[in-house]
Amino acid sequence: MKRLKSLSKRPKDLLGKNAEELKRLLEIEENNAERIARLLDRGGAIAIKLERLESQGIHVLTRADPDYPTRYKERLKEKSPVILFYAGEKALLGQPGIAVVGSRNLDNVGEKCAEFVGNVCGVSGLVLYSGGAKGVDTISMKASLDVQGHAVGILANALTEEIKDPQKRKACSSGHLCLVTPYSPDAPFSVGAAMGRNKLIYALADYAIVVVSDVEKGGTWAGAIEALKAKWVPVFVVVHDQTPPGNQKLIEQGALQFPHPFPESPLRLKEWLKRETKTWLERHSAAPQPDVTQPPLFDPPRD
Repeated sequence: MKRLKSLSKRPKDLLGKNAEELKRLLEIEENNAERIARLLDRGGAIAIKLERLESQGIHVLTRADPDYPTRYKERLKEKSPVILFYAGEKALLGQPGIAVVGSRNLDNVGEKCAEFVGNVCGVSGLVLYSGGAKGVDTISMKASLDVQGHAVGILANALTEEIKDPQKRKACSSGHLCLVTPYSPDAPFSVGAAMGRNKLIYALADYAIVVVSDVEKGGTWAGAIEALKAKWVPVFVVVHDQTPPGNQKLIEQGALQFPHPFPESPLRLKEWLKRETKTWLERHSAAPQPDVTQPPLFDPPRD
């Protein structure tokens, strides 16, 4: 991709070239040029598949495209996905927002916390970023969309199946939702895919809130620890009278506390997070302050 960019070319410009031409153009070894040539020979089949996906409302975004999420390039560098498949409003990717994550299995308190955070994101004009899975992800996303908020679901399961859901399809069509995946749109769920996409949830947001986590196991724990180490965003963890052991352990690892019930007006969530983040920045002096690289699409309501 770097070589193509330096030549002001895009992947489609490689179509029709043989291995020798690719070797000279990309300045790569012969075996790699031959492998790429073989892949390009499948261009006809790929074009047919892309047409099928387009008919389903699924589009492609590559790292060479100008509207590819800036935050992925800035935060993930070479680890940013080369290709993203998406359905819905792609302009939501990278807008000011909160990554909301948590376990699939949660108690009544956890459900109320997830619903509250999603609702507040919606009324505050903040995009809710989640993995779109059962439990915290689904509850918080629905809560945001129910109040006409905006959400992005970064999937580890088949996008082609997700967009069959009437409510999600309607939200995508109205511009309130974007479903996106770095994997094949037909690929079923796998634990490996879920672990791999965790960073993609955190890397798009300004802040992260962990609703509930297991102790030293599971995708929620692994993703939160990775985000804390990489310092992509300030990571908050929900605390209450029955705080799960995993949540408490994440606080010991450097996460900040997010109290439930929330102590201020829901419309002041963004200001509260920003204020509390100062402590996080002092603790991690090398971490950059969350920066909104794209102008917001909408303004939150005022008190």
